[in-house]
Amino acid sequence: MKKNGKFLGAGIGLAAIAAAGAYFLSGEKGAKTRARISGWTLKMKGEVLQKIGSMKTIDRETYLRLVDKVAERYTRLETVSAAELQHLTVELKNAWGHINKEIN
Repeated sequence: MKKNGKFLGAGIGLAAIAAAGAYFLSGEKGAKTRARISGWTLKMKGEVLQKIGSMKTIDRETYLRLVDKVAERYTRLETVSAAELQHLTVELKNAWGHINKEIN
């Protein structure tokens, strides 16, 4: 039973990563996203995806705290404007609905 729980947790984590990656980079919204992506945005999204993958369970509150924590680090970068960071943070937070749908 314990082994099945680990596999289930890993499967959920992988599904979350795949869902988030697909949401951010594919479709109509993804085309707009790719058009304005710069290096730091990919890095920030990658950090969020990596941290999601290392979690055993994830819920909305945990995900939102994770996005805030990662975004906080980027406030100190000189190349990142507050408006861009705010936009990306909102986009990442809004992705929860899509990620949750893919997990369930």
